[in-house]
Amino acid sequence: MDWARRHYDKEYAPNTRERVRRQAMHQFCDAGVARYNPDKPDRPVNSPKAVYQIEPTTLALLRSFETSEWLDNLGAYLTQRETLVARYAKEREQNRIPVEIAPDQQIALSPGEHSELIRAIIEDFAPRFAPGSVLVYAGDTGEKWGYFDSNLLAELGVDIEAHGKMPDVVLHYTAKNWLLLVKSVTSHSPVNGKRHEELASLFAAASAGLVYVTAFPNRAVMGRYLGGIAWETEVWVADAPSHLIHFNGERFLGPYDAS
Repeated sequence: MDWARRHYDKEYAPNTRERVRRQAMHQFCDAGVARYNPDKPDRPVNSPKAVYQIEPTTLALLRSFETSEWLDNLGAYLTQRETLVARYAKEREQNRIPVEIAPDQQIALSPGEHSELIRAIIEDFAPRFAPGSVLVYAGDTGEKWGYFDSNLLAELGVDIEAHGKMPDVVLHYTAKNWLLLVKSVTSHSPVNGKRHEELASLFAAASAGLVYVTAFPNRAVMGRYLGGIAWETEVWVADAPSHLIHFNGERFLGPYDAS
């Protein structure tokens, strides 16, 4: 953004960084024109240290523009472009985090602490506290909709549009007919009062009971957000996976009547 301001007199507001990443740089990377975090491929998608580098073969081609070698170089580049795209796509895929959502069924999430915690929620939290549950949704910092079974959610009475403020993980605990709405917290707020109301409104039509859960990687991170956690919610900490903290006084894990 600073470079564009200096060289092109183009002003970008600080909060447009994510838009530039999604609507411009993402496409350059998919086309093999730019490389994302070549110095540290497993850097989290939302890291402020993220860097881009022009692909070396593309750079050499562009430097020959308006020279006698341009057409020959362009022809040679185009013959190998698909190979470049496939190679870099494979590199990106190798750095993604595999998550087992069912026996012999996996999804892959973008690298980073947030995705690691989502994996722990699905692979550790769910079997312990919602055995036999079915994954409905898992967010991804890189793709937003990492996994979404919209048909299952519709069967439970909920129709979510793409712009809805989804939790990070949604599980259907079929044995009790509960929807577990789980917020994965590594650097952002937990299920506080405002988020509780948003989720309650978003899932108001659900035929299943709603359970609100905040997940932290460890108690040190939890300590930073303890004062904001809403009552009548649950807290799970990944480094102590067999324990659950209940922020309520009436019952343990379970939905509350909206009335």
